[in-house]
Amino acid sequence: MRSGGPPRRAVPRIAYLVSGSAGDGAALRRTLRALYHPANMYVVHLDLEAPATERSELAAAVRADPVYSRFRNVRVVTRANLVTYRGPTMVANTLHAAAILLREGGDWDWFINLSASDYPLVTQDDLLYVLSDLPRQLNFIEHTSDIGWKEYQRAKPVIIDPGLYSLQKSDVFWITEKRSVPTAFKLFTGSAWMMLTHQFMEYCIWGWDNLPRTVLMYYANFLSSPEGYFHTVICNVPEFRNTTVNHDLHFISWDNPPKQHPHYLTLNDFDGMVNSNAPFARKFGREDPVLDKIDQELLGRQPDGFVAGGWMDLLNKTTVKGSFTVERVQDLRPGPGVDRLKKLVTGLLTQEGFDDKHCL
Repeated sequence: MRSGGPPRRAVPRIAYLVSGSAGDGAALRRTLRALYHPANMYVVHLDLEAPATERSELAAAVRADPVYSRFRNVRVVTRANLVTYRGPTMVANTLHAAAILLREGGDWDWFINLSASDYPLVTQDDLLYVLSDLPRQLNFIEHTSDIGWKEYQRAKPVIIDPGLYSLQKSDVFWITEKRSVPTAFKLFTGSAWMMLTHQFMEYCIWGWDNLPRTVLMYYANFLSSPEGYFHTVICNVPEFRNTTVNHDLHFISWDNPPKQHPHYLTLNDFDGMVNSNAPFARKFGREDPVLDKIDQELLGRQPDGFVAGGWMDLLNKTTVKGSFTVERVQDLRPGPGVDRLKKLVTGLLTQEGFDDKHCL
């Protein structure tokens, strides 16, 4: 049964997926701490390439943390998936996380997918404060129907991702036959990182008109399907196509033309990150010094600590355990990042022709 989305509240709730692979355990824990707010929901996933000991250490760290234990809003995926970025397994992993979040605590408003090499540039209070003023049906997803070279290098080739059926990670491989571009739906492409609404993620999981399943099966043989699956679904459904905002909320440094992966960000990129007004950035090397600068100058976070916010004031007034809600916008404690983020979002929503530029 369709839920119709969560109840409208003054301050929204965000559901996060933070995923990583072998060697990412410490970086994932750091990113989780920088993102943490007790009103949000979190699914963390180290894929099957990570050794069992690393996944066990992550689960133990979450269980042992008194704040995570108090609010019970961090879920560790214990039955790990094998994830290959260039194949459909990353899409399957994202849908898996969304299904967990819908089952465990489905009254969140937006879903954000991140990796252990992402990091926030604003506090959660900054983000929640800005989102409090926005319509809850907006989907932030960078997209275009101008697939260009991807038609011949991604849409027409047919690939197989061994991650769908193997316990060991290996690269995708191609079959010799080509296929034509679909005529049953129109292809869209864009960034693999997005902020999607509860209603749209519920639609992708339930698929009550079957389009999400049909498109998913098509993208099972599509190179770099995370850069096309959600974009193609949302832009082929009248209910959702006019809800798109064409931005992935990230600062990313690409080659021109872009290669498979972006540059690693360093201290030299700090000013560019701040000036982008984006709430997130990627891709960071593990323990790069720029992360400490972000903690100190943008987040006000101490080593291994949480980012300060209004929720810490509320904790001193209540003994609540489990589900936590910020009842009033006034209970948030936004910082300087709120002005940067407001500038970005306002610019996106007020640009000329915004209502006519969905899914072009």
